[in-house]
Amino acid sequence: MGIVVQKFGGTSVATVENIRRATGWTIEEKKRGNDVVVTVSAMGKTTDELVQLASEIGGKANEREMDLLLSTGEQITVALFTMALKEQGFDAIGLTGWQAGIVTEPVHGRARIEAIQSDRITEELAKDKIVVVAGFQGISNDGEITTLGRGGSDTTAVALAATLKATRCDIFTDVTGVFTADPRYIRQARQLSAISYDEMLELAHLGANVLHPRAVEFAKNDRIPLVVRSSMENKTGTYIEEVVSVEKNLIVRGVAFEKDITRIQVYGLPNEIHCLSSIFSLLAESHINVDIIIQSTTEANPSSVSFSIQTEDLESTVQLLERNKEDIQYEHLEWESGLAKVSIVGSGMISNPGVAAKMFSTLSQEGIFIKMVSTSEIKISVVVDEKHMVKASELLHQAFELERVSQPTY
Repeated sequence: MGIVVQKFGGTSVATVENIRRATGWTIEEKKRGNDVVVTVSAMGKTTDELVQLASEIGGKANEREMDLLLSTGEQITVALFTMALKEQGFDAIGLTGWQAGIVTEPVHGRARIEAIQSDRITEELAKDKIVVVAGFQGISNDGEITTLGRGGSDTTAVALAATLKATRCDIFTDVTGVFTADPRYIRQARQLSAISYDEMLELAHLGANVLHPRAVEFAKNDRIPLVVRSSMENKTGTYIEEVVSVEKNLIVRGVAFEKDITRIQVYGLPNEIHCLSSIFSLLAESHINVDIIIQSTTEANPSSVSFSIQTEDLESTVQLLERNKEDIQYEHLEWESGLAKVSIVGSGMISNPGVAAKMFSTLSQEGIFIKMVSTSEIKISVVVDEKHMVKASELLHQAFELERVSQPTY
């Protein structure tokens, strides 16, 4: 037998009852003869509550102390989960991110894992213990506690699976698997039996909240089989793997959407080769994620560039660009919030022309104006007014007949 990594999200460990239920999945895997490493998130809304406390005291701007504060949420879960395992007669040990050897870059709030020094975990597994690791956190080389940002526990779990050469990584959550769209909004959404790494990576980047993109990247790079499944029900989940043989007749396999998008337009840029590099290097150095980029330039007029960001990054983006206005040499900025991104994803797009035309005509027939477009081999994204987000997603789900996906057999 081998090593199986399990990850339990906040809903799966939200209460003591849920924690006890979750340990049942861990014990079942241990009884099969596998070594088990568990990664846990903070209980329920604990992280939100900690953020609110920091806001009330006026400390949200203190990034170092915010990481110190937020890292406590997962540590509570680790302790309780480990106690629950021991109460049921199974030897276990709980470890914080730094005790588990998770080393990150020296960035607060959204650090990336640079290495995992797994000696301690390996030693504890050799003693036949179940190892419970706090997700979402690590330590930098200069000894600072860091957090990994949204979806950090997913990333912790898959990074551990890759380092330990696990046979599988199970992501336990409050849904039964990966769906063709978010079933909370799209009633016709269907669960997929399997999906490829590339398709899942696109969906994760585009707003599907089942898995974090960095987690999928780790899994793809190291060929770690992922299974997304429910911690509440004993049902078949969705397998994420390299090649998917089912539903080959589907050109599009999923619709994703994401709100709180802002479009920024930079006008009057000089027609010089370094302009775009200057803008986007500054944003990258400040860890501001840019998505869709559109440049417009003519010989007669100065060029302009538009790009989309998360609305939460608007203030810092505008301040950064205004501080560097003389170096960039642009004339003025404009921005528009209240937008959303709606995307279709499917590896079948590569060999089937006309997908974009069908997407655009479907939306235009319903009077939904498209403000920005981005494409790759397996996805097309459009930016629309946020008020049209769900309607646009429903229309595309119907247009590409995703309700025809056959449900997994339980």
